[in-house]
Formats: sequence, structure tokens, C-alpha cells
Amino acid sequence: MRRAMAGAEVGDDVYGEDPTVRALEERVAALLGHEAALFTPTGSMANVLGVRLLVPPGAELLCDALAHVVRAELGAHAALSGVTTRTWSSPRGLLDAAALERVGALLAPDAGPYQVSTAAVAVEDTHNFGGGTVQPLESLRRLRAVTAAAGVAVHLDGARLWNAAAATGADLADLGRCADTVSVSLSKGLGAPVGSLLVAGAERVARARVERKRLGGGMRQVGILAAAGLHALEHHLERLADDHARARRLALACAEALPGCVDPALVETNIVVLAVPDAPALAARAQDGGVAVSVLGPRTARLVTHLDVDDDAVASAVDVLAPLLREQAHPAS
Repeated sequence: MRRAMAGAEVGDDVYGEDPTVRALEERVAALLGHEAALFTPTGSMANVLGVRLLVPPGAELLCDALAHVVRAELGAHAALSGVTTRTWSSPRGLLDAAALERVGALLAPDAGPYQVSTAAVAVEDTHNFGGGTVQPLESLRRLRAVTAAAGVAVHLDGARLWNAAAATGADLADLGRCADTVSVSLSKGLGAPVGSLLVAGAERVARARVERKRLGGGMRQVGILAAAGLHALEHHLERLADDHARARRLALACAEALPGCVDPALVETNIVVLAVPDAPALAARAQDGGVAVSVLGPRTARLVTHLDVDDDAVASAVDVLAPLLREQAHPAS
């Protein structure tokens, strides 16, 4: 990947003159079944742009209560775009039949002069805080049908959409066509150092290019980063299944050490969310043993497998984590 970056042909991307960026954008747009794509430095910016294209200031975006767009983007959609949000709740962020029913009940596309009107719905696939939950393709299609009937758009936060496709065998284009705008990340499971893309129709992407510059995301010879993305798409898509298998091994070991902390049967992709008595203490002790653990809350920890975690690393992580989890299961009096 670094050799590909060093040898990348570059130009000025603000003027649309970087051939490597253009090649990446065309590749990703085609993969996801849309007309065009736009390279962005971060997934959060891709989400801000995607939502901004669909939701005018003062209108609302609907999403689930665990969604990244409302939990982990620092209120950007409100602060930068004047977008309000309403949420629904569903187990693990899953877009199941009950969630679809809640969405239908919340839709208010023309709320009149007294209430906020719904302009778009956002759905996340895979779902980060839900534990790598995969949204069934049929559910995404049903959401598309429900919203289209109401004249409401859909944004798909597909930062880990590659993992969803790898886990289910679903075609990326089928997933992408379920939304008006789609964000995808290159820097998570695919292992590129930087970058995401926003995918949509050509007219929307042209507007997004202007808004990207307004947000400070216009970059120059960014082909050195786009080359990493192209390399990742060529070499790292199929190996995502290895991450999923390793995550399940981690989940099984954790569940054995601390029964009830995770249900291994629900670990579909590369994320393992643990319910523990003291997440900060677990993370601190694990760090001492060379294992990085994310703290999502006082009693919630997260483990993620990725390109740099091989079988030996999983075994080492289990050696460190299992006794710590057993200690939390049976704390010293």
C-alpha cells in the first residue's frame, strides 16, 4: 500500500485534476450502483455532506438512538447544517420490523407551520455501537419503499458497508441503491490510513464538492491517499471474513471468562461489544498487557479486529483479557 501511495500519479483535486482520486471515485461509485462519488478526509465529513444534501436547515433527520450521526459526530449536523434529529430505539440498532414500524410512525414529511418536517432517514450498516450489526438487505429495501412513498430521502452511513457485504454475500450495488446518499470508509476494515467517500447522483456530488470546500475539506495532491484506497479495494475486501472469524473467537473467549458479557451468536462482523462491571478498569489493565480496548461507557467496552490483528494477536488478546474478565466476574472482597 505504501508503494502504491509513493508511486501515485497526482494533480490538484480541488480543480478535479487528480487522476488517482478520480479513478477511486469512479470505482467506488460503480461498486455502489451510483453515478458519482466524492473523496473526503473523514467519514464524519462524508456523513455531514450526505445529510446536508438531503435535509435543509430547520428540517429533521430521523435515525436510531445509537446512530453514529447523533452519538459520535459532535452535533455537527445541527451546528454546521441546521439539521434537527429525532430518534427511534431498536436492539443493537437493528432495522427490524418493529423499527421499520417506528420509522413509519415518525415520518412527518409535511408537518405544516407548527412542527418540524422530516426530510430524510439515516441508517447505519454495519452498526458501530450496536456491535457490528448487519442490516438485512430486505430491511433496507423496505425502508426505501416506506420513505419513498412519503417523499423522504435516505442516507446510508456505510462506514463499514464492506463488512456487511462480506458477512452476508449481498452485492454492494444492491446495498448502495437503497439510499440517496451513501458514505463509505477506507480507513477501517480496508486498512487505508485516511479517507472516506460520499456516493450519490452526479448532481448531488457536484453540490457536495462545493460544500466540501466550504467545510475545509478541499485538498490538493490527495492522490497519494486515494492510491491507498484503490490498493485496499483491490486486495483487502475478501480478507474481511478473516476479521469476522477472529472477532467471533474473541467473543467466545470473553463469554467463557465472563458469562453474559457478550452473546457470540450476535457477533456478525468485526466488532465485539462487552457489557462489564467496570469498563475503564478493564481497559486500563488490558493496556498494561498490550491490548487496546475502547471504553464506550462505564460498563461498556469494545473490541475490534482489523487488518493488523492476526491469529497470534487474537490469542495474545485472549490471554490478557480472560483473567481480567474473570476478576470482574468475581471481584475480591
